[in-house]
Amino acid sequence: MKLNKMKKINIAFISLLIGASTFSSCDFLNVSEDYFSDEMSSDSLFANKRNAEAYMWDISRMFPDEGALIETSPSTVGYTATDEAFSSAREAGISFVLGEITPTNLGTFESRYANNYRAIRKCNTILKNLDNVPGLSATDRAQMLGYIHFMRGYAYYRLLVDWGPAILLGDDVLDNNQDLSYYNRSRGTYDETVDYICSELEEAGKYLPLQQSLVNFGRPTKGAAYGLIARLRIYQASPAFNGGAEAKRCFGNWKRKADGTYYVNQTYDEKRWAIAAAACKRVMDMKNAGNPMYKLHTVESSSETPALPSNVTSDPDYYKAWPDGAAGIDPYHSYADMFNGESVISSNTEWVWARYSNDLTAQTRMSFPLHLGGWNHNSPTQKVVDAYRMFDGRNIDESSDAYPYSENGFTTQQKTFSGYRLNSGVFNMYNNREMRFYASIGFCECFWPMTSTTTAGDYNQTITYYYDSPDGKQNSNIDYPITGYVIKKFIHPTDAWAGTNANRMSKAFPIIRYADILLMYAEALNNLTASYTVEVGGETYTVSRDIAEMRSAFNQVRHRAGLPGPSQEELSDRDKMQGLLEQERMVELLFENERFYDVRRWGIYEREESKTIMGMNMDGDKESFYRRTVPNTPRIGKRVVNRKLMFMPLPDSEVRKVPLLDQNPGWDN
Repeated sequence: MKLNKMKKINIAFISLLIGASTFSSCDFLNVSEDYFSDEMSSDSLFANKRNAEAYMWDISRMFPDEGALIETSPSTVGYTATDEAFSSAREAGISFVLGEITPTNLGTFESRYANNYRAIRKCNTILKNLDNVPGLSATDRAQMLGYIHFMRGYAYYRLLVDWGPAILLGDDVLDNNQDLSYYNRSRGTYDETVDYICSELEEAGKYLPLQQSLVNFGRPTKGAAYGLIARLRIYQASPAFNGGAEAKRCFGNWKRKADGTYYVNQTYDEKRWAIAAAACKRVMDMKNAGNPMYKLHTVESSSETPALPSNVTSDPDYYKAWPDGAAGIDPYHSYADMFNGESVISSNTEWVWARYSNDLTAQTRMSFPLHLGGWNHNSPTQKVVDAYRMFDGRNIDESSDAYPYSENGFTTQQKTFSGYRLNSGVFNMYNNREMRFYASIGFCECFWPMTSTTTAGDYNQTITYYYDSPDGKQNSNIDYPITGYVIKKFIHPTDAWAGTNANRMSKAFPIIRYADILLMYAEALNNLTASYTVEVGGETYTVSRDIAEMRSAFNQVRHRAGLPGPSQEELSDRDKMQGLLEQERMVELLFENERFYDVRRWGIYEREESKTIMGMNMDGDKESFYRRTVPNTPRIGKRVVNRKLMFMPLPDSEVRKVPLLDQNPGWDN
């Protein structure tokens, strides 16, 4: 009797690996509405090509919309779980930083965790039966192999970045009704998990197409597989996961109970940076019909484009024509139009992997003014605002006489550039800033076009957040921008949520962007002290801390933004360049779900997140609003900064019932 009970025990981990999927989820590949249950027999599932392919695409339901980063059911903890933003709304990211997510209360993340293992099991089931599908040609089989290996690798990728090292199942499809010992497995180490995922993505890359047709936009390509490999290799090379002081500090006591092996490598290996650099270079070198496969999105300059500042001397290439310099393009539209829906999404050469995101489009409402149909929630922090540079590329604390920074007074005349209107009467803190600032940040006295609506008073509005204004704190104890800012990065000038004919442009969420690849490449090179010859995907690369290579990659991102690149002195100093890279990634990749992982891999999570969240004074009228202050809410003071938040906890039910399954550090007490 006791043995029979053990066989039937409801172990959460086992159910993830062998159970049927009944969860609904956004189809990130957007290709199939067919639903195939694991309860169907293999004879039915693999009776023909149509059934097998439909079952394969059904796996995509296990992956949420990557653009769903806020509210109560996001794809991951997102930007409100970092120093990028804070919110007065009840969102999953806020719950994480308030310490409300625990091993016994993961909320929506428990199903996220489960669905990754469901996806893995489905992939393994197909691989086990693929050779027996009637009518499957060699081409059909190769295509399916590419997608299956990619989805299996991607499921493990999501497990790794959010929950840490995974249980690696290989090709196993676990049987039902076995003894408990059959399911008792250890996790892989961090390196074992990274290496396994990379091997899966390399295998996928053998079969995936170089590009997808417009109707199949969002399906993975070779670039998507290679881009994920580049990101994983950068993570693996970074201080928290590559030996040295940070790895010892964060994970020096974390060992696998089965054999005493460290989960995270404790011996620094500089060669990992070389492998990461080579993985990035592979993506950069990809060609399509002899032309670069990927390049930064740019829009040609026009009569409305502001002239480049004339006082730049640190960057000798700055005034050259794009792509060698910053001349000839419109930096505002080059950045803004790829996020707000203006540019054709499916043909954007900057997307290494992106997908249409209904959730992202819907969640723009979180930024819109309360009195115009929005919720005033998505609030970047003052740290973010301060990170943006001045128009001539200087930091705010070293501004020039030509483009001064001031926290006193207001602009006295209206400016219009690249179609953007900067009102008269705007606080001088927001004057003379770089174009990405205006493309991304909504501030008090900011002009909102919202021109899809035809209702008078619902478009061409100046929005204010003073305490007693329509969008201020007085009118709602929840629906106000808690820091005095909102994110406008994904909002098109025509987008509106109130009035007749109010509509929103479709959006795409960039899972991997070429700008990210360029910045990772520069970072990897910056960390090398010697020359290395390494192999990635069967190709040999020789890499070193080549300043010309670093400048070329880094300056593409800077020049596209209308800014000069670093000086020779900065390029020559490893620590200064690391600081520039950290700042650039925070600004360039704002609200793209990178900051959460960056501060952790760099080993600066506790240092950066311990800095007090600041914003404008939401309790002030116009005279006292523009004062740096800690937002007046107890939730700010309840933010938790703890090393255990490097990863989310595993579900306690699994850890208790699978003896060899170690909990993440800090969560087991």
